[in-house]
Amino acid sequence: MRTGKMKAFALTMAGAMIFMLAACSSGQEGGGTTDNSSSSGGGEKSGEQVTITFQNIYPDPTTPAHKMMNQLVEQYEKDHPNIKIELDSLNTDQQKLKLKTQAASKEVPDITIVNPAAQMKPFVDAGLLAPLNDVVDRDNLKDKFQDGLLNYYSFDSNVYALPDGNNIEVVYYNKALFEQAGIKETPKTFDELLEVVKTLKAKGITPIAIGEKDSWTGSLLFMNILLRTNGGPGFLQDVIDGKKTFNDPAFTEAVAAFQELVKAGAFPDGATSIDYNAGGNIFKTGKAAMYIMGTWETGAIDSSSVADQVAAFQFPTVNGKGDVNEYIIAPGSAFAISANSEHLEETKDFLHYFMTEMPKVKFELKDAVGSGHKIEGDFKAAGYSELAVGLNELFKNIKGGDLAFDNTMNPAVAQAHLSSIQNLFVTDADPAQVAQEHQAAFEANPQ
Repeated sequence: MRTGKMKAFALTMAGAMIFMLAACSSGQEGGGTTDNSSSSGGGEKSGEQVTITFQNIYPDPTTPAHKMMNQLVEQYEKDHPNIKIELDSLNTDQQKLKLKTQAASKEVPDITIVNPAAQMKPFVDAGLLAPLNDVVDRDNLKDKFQDGLLNYYSFDSNVYALPDGNNIEVVYYNKALFEQAGIKETPKTFDELLEVVKTLKAKGITPIAIGEKDSWTGSLLFMNILLRTNGGPGFLQDVIDGKKTFNDPAFTEAVAAFQELVKAGAFPDGATSIDYNAGGNIFKTGKAAMYIMGTWETGAIDSSSVADQVAAFQFPTVNGKGDVNEYIIAPGSAFAISANSEHLEETKDFLHYFMTEMPKVKFELKDAVGSGHKIEGDFKAAGYSELAVGLNELFKNIKGGDLAFDNTMNPAVAQAHLSSIQNLFVTDADPAQVAQEHQAAFEANPQ
């Protein structure tokens, strides 16, 4: 973005994401508790039994995120015998849809998942989320997050959610499948990417895994292309500020390039009927050569059967435009607390514990790439994979980038966009018409 906040964030990404080379210093082993975790007395003031509903997007038991969540929940329940954490684990799109329904009836779970900036603002405006200033002020928890990150979850000086990560989007690739297809180098330009796609397709290998039933996945890939065709960050902000429209050549060029990938057979057959988890598993089981996704997937890839075969590269330039050190940046999904929770104090206490202990456990599970916390640890010495260490090096050279479409535009415009991009997987559309559809949605739903 070209706003002051985005400039500050770009500097943060270039600096704060250089992980410190000290040993983990919580003085704990595993997911053990700290004295601070219950210092507020949450859940211990009386012997009453309390159930906290914890809606999350970690349904896959094979992933480090799922293991981290369960480890922390089990430890907290052990240390607080009168507290029961009831998990409601859903995939991302299921959770978004369920939360909308719950919000309409003002029955938001004690803890739920929201996404930053424009996506969470309607919930804040409706008074559905509790301010968490007291949670982040306690034990200086706010200082454990990367500088500036909490701004994406704050409105009117109140923090309303605590993020689980801070990621960039990269192209994971299976070195063995590249070798099998005779591909010796990773593509540096979009034309080279198309050639790689065609070569893989000719060898009977699915080029790019995706689960476009969850429509944000195609949008995230598309935004990489737009970041390049625009020559850098800021296209959506320019539209919001009235400096550009969606009819701008940068946008139509991006649509045309995206369609080239579809026409080249880049994606699995029936991509729009495959959900996010299943799409990722196509890559993680060695059935696809590339996976264009956020670095939050690193831990899951390292836990998969193809772990030793995977490396990553930066999304290439498009028609000679763009800087590969600029990325689609993804401040993570975040944990929010219902303003109407019947157990507000206990829920805040649990969330404080969860967010305090999370970085240590993620590091131990080798899932700390793309963390929103200031992770203290030497990745290489801790036995992290070559993939993780390599990605950590990419973080050091970030020059900035853009947020996802649905984290920038209001929900009505975002939904029109998601549907439009999803349609490109099954329909050959005129890029100018796609651009005009976006512009019409934007004009009908001003920010």
